Amino acid sequence: MSESRPPFPPFSYDDAVQKVRKAEDAWNTRDPEKVSMAYTADTR
Repeated sequence: MSESRPPFPPFSYDDAVQKVRKAEDAWNTRDPEKVSMAYTADTR
């Protein structure tokens, strides 16, 4: 997975909220493929 997707760091408050909401939306699909796209290999 080498495709870059905005928003990019450093994050403003609004960018951080957007990123978290996208991750939450992916989790809510309960589709492992979509969930994995919301994260990077170094996500903690």
